[in-house]
Amino acid sequence: MATESSAAATDVLVVGAGPIGLTAALELRRRGVACRVVDKLTEPPQYAKAVGVQARTLELWEAAGVLPAMLDAAIPMFGQFVYRNGERVATMQFELPPDMPYGFMALPQYETERLLREALARHGVVPERGVELVSFTQDDDGVTAELVGPGGPETVRAAYLVGGDGAHSTVRKALGLSFEGGAFAEEYMLGDVEVDWSIPRGYGVRAMREEDGTVVDLLVCIPLPGRGRYRMSMLVPPELSSAAPAAGEVAHGFEAGRAPELHHIQAVIDRMSPEPTVARNLRWSSVFRISHRIAGAYSAGRAFIAGDAAHIHPPTGAQGMNTGIQDAVNLAWKLAAAVHGTAAPGLLDSYDAERRPVGEEVVGRTVQAATTGVRFDAADPFAAVRREAQLLVGYRGSPIVGEVDESLPAGAPQAGDRAPDARGLVRDIVQFPVRLFELFRVPGHALLLYADTDTTAAGLDEVADAARSVLGDDLVVHAVLASGVHAPRLVTPTLRDAAGEFRAAYAAVDGTLLAVRPDGYVGHRGSVADPAGLLRYAAGVVAPAGERVGVGR
Repeated sequence: MATESSAAATDVLVVGAGPIGLTAALELRRRGVACRVVDKLTEPPQYAKAVGVQARTLELWEAAGVLPAMLDAAIPMFGQFVYRNGERVATMQFELPPDMPYGFMALPQYETERLLREALARHGVVPERGVELVSFTQDDDGVTAELVGPGGPETVRAAYLVGGDGAHSTVRKALGLSFEGGAFAEEYMLGDVEVDWSIPRGYGVRAMREEDGTVVDLLVCIPLPGRGRYRMSMLVPPELSSAAPAAGEVAHGFEAGRAPELHHIQAVIDRMSPEPTVARNLRWSSVFRISHRIAGAYSAGRAFIAGDAAHIHPPTGAQGMNTGIQDAVNLAWKLAAAVHGTAAPGLLDSYDAERRPVGEEVVGRTVQAATTGVRFDAADPFAAVRREAQLLVGYRGSPIVGEVDESLPAGAPQAGDRAPDARGLVRDIVQFPVRLFELFRVPGHALLLYADTDTTAAGLDEVADAARSVLGDDLVVHAVLASGVHAPRLVTPTLRDAAGEFRAAYAAVDGTLLAVRPDGYVGHRGSVADPAGLLRYAAGVVAPAGERVGVGR
């Protein structure tokens, strides 16, 4: 066995090369953090496991620079037709609020992983396949991990460890974290097939047969890229069913050894399809079970878990992978700050404080929706769209965000809320209007300073300099000026709110100051006339200048 001094070293060891592990690694590399990604599977799975991609994930992909490739590979999701006992009972049309930059789309998980791998490779990291985490130990300075792979045993020394290794997570088990919850009795089967029918492209199908209020037969079809291609899920026929899992067993995901054949899927289509059709070109199939569990904590010491390692639940509403990706983004910028020595004490603790409540809410909501379906309020359909799109996820009350300002109008973005986009911004040199989200494609904080008077605008350079001194060199500052404001001596990069969309989206008034975190959430909202609030926020996320020493390895 290698000694600690001879062990291979890296900043962060990421276990699991699925969407969560790849996202964590990509976000770390964007911030200059060395990492390794290992996965015990010798080849990437080719299942369309997670398919639905939410708008919030697309926003994060835009910031990471991978969105165009994802959009090219995906199919839009416009809505769903719902059938009960052979009759269409609902048409769910995904009507989007005008301030929502992206809609819903479907993309097979293996394509998501491929495109993330390609992006990660451009940062010099390739996942190491057939490499398994056997065990690890922690001390005050780092993690020592024992791996085994094609080249034999290996000892790796890392500052931190991230477990994105799924529902049966080795990292979670080694940390001794609880994983409380239960399992659904039903078994399901999945199949990736093509059909010819009159259902419009981009629409899903949910067909149920009920007896005495209980669903006894089911067919759910999610469109996939391609001609007439769907991922279909349905109840397992008796010949493919297995014994119920033992008490306490985490029964979640695909089950080995029992792959449905095309005739199994066709039999359900014959019973449940809204119109006669024949399935063909079965690309893959599987039997799977669903559990609902959440870890008692998302971290212990220098080791962290994310995605299915931390929370599992029904796939209703396509919340799982998207929630895990947001776990990874939330964690990565904080880990990067810790590795670079710029993290304030307690910054890493905020990962559990912010993300675990989100996991609890998603688990509870999807368990309920598994029996009732996703509900849309006819009085306010946009509320349900924003919720399912994960645009309402926020961190108000987090230990590292500023205080809520009760004087602001309802709907105004507060500290802890997602920072919304705004269009119609104008800047010198650029011939076309720009969007606010284009400014968030940075690895660090973004500071937005709004002025609608010449006097306030004239003092923004001083505010920007003070902010850089406390939030670090990677801070990007922009002044946003109302139309008609003159600030000829201002050197801070400037945008004009020509369409007034920034003022409307943020309920901005003269002197509004917004510190936007690296993950796109408002960390602090205040005024350029009151720097004390920004100083308090900075103290919670950034170490004082004299104490910024990288922990390294």
